[in-house]
Amino acid sequence: MNDTDQRAVRAEDAFDTDRVHTWLTGQVDGLAGPPPEVVQFTGGASNLTYLLRYPHLGRELILRRPPAGKKAASAHDMAREYRLQQALKPAFPLVPTVRALCQDPAVLGSDFYVMDRVPGLILRGKLPAGMTLPPADARALSEAFVDSLTDLHRVDAAAAGLTDLGKGEGYVRRQVEGWTRRYEQVRTWNTPGFRRVTAWLGEHQPDDVALCVVHNDWRLDNLVLDEHDLHVTGVLDWELATIGDPLMDLGSALAYWVQADDGRMARAMRRQPSHLPGMLTRAEIVERYCDRMGLPADNWPFYEVFGLFRLAVIAQQIYYRYHHKQTRNPAFRHLWLAVNYLDRRCRSTIRRAGRG
Repeated sequence: MNDTDQRAVRAEDAFDTDRVHTWLTGQVDGLAGPPPEVVQFTGGASNLTYLLRYPHLGRELILRRPPAGKKAASAHDMAREYRLQQALKPAFPLVPTVRALCQDPAVLGSDFYVMDRVPGLILRGKLPAGMTLPPADARALSEAFVDSLTDLHRVDAAAAGLTDLGKGEGYVRRQVEGWTRRYEQVRTWNTPGFRRVTAWLGEHQPDDVALCVVHNDWRLDNLVLDEHDLHVTGVLDWELATIGDPLMDLGSALAYWVQADDGRMARAMRRQPSHLPGMLTRAEIVERYCDRMGLPADNWPFYEVFGLFRLAVIAQQIYYRYHHKQTRNPAFRHLWLAVNYLDRRCRSTIRRAGRG
């Protein structure tokens, strides 16, 4: 993670560093001495992520914990996220190395886990100061974005011991029903009902095309890149990973992929440099992915609409916490506008699909 993504820990997100350090020294070898310096990462809007820096040891660890406030029942499961990465690492080396899981609320007040920091570069909305990305490099990066996802989707889940992560067939149906229910639970007065969108998704959902390990939050800003040649060295944020339909994973990923010719609101929501000259378009990504995976793209509008709706629910879940004063993070203040925009975009995609 980048130094520019770090800030002093917000008061509402602070914890007892000495207590955590005492616990850690009993779990991770080589941490004897003074407690770490702690800073908070600003990227991400779900789980809270901190850097634990031990200058006298030349060592850095990452701590992940859930946020305060109302949460979806299945969200922020630190033990699941920890164990998934532990099992997946041998089959998918881009997973970080996890070190310790704490489920004693007396230590921090919630479950948390600690992992090694993956050194490298993370690209967010703007390139780091002084960095340029020529079109050829941008294209290569966007191809790596797709190809790393296909590598994950090709992992043998049974051999990795991960089949019990999912519920088997019916993933598409469960996702449509589940995200519809989550939205209803956190809707606020200033956001739309999404009734037309959820009805269309319910009526047009296909069968699962396959079942594999899916990340469910695949974005450029969850990929760690080598600072010299920009190849992918790590993949972060495995909170939502499960066994599911690979095209649903791709649809969710492309909901974040803002390209150069998108409208003003989409560009305002952009969190990754997917708009730069040379970057693959969403259509080119779908074509490359389906070619590599041997999957049909005939029903792509369904996955596109689902991805946009799912993103709207995620934004609304975060905004709900702000709306009800469970967090005062000013970055969340205007997310209701993004939810309204995503409803319009879903309906526009549905109209185009009807004319297709």
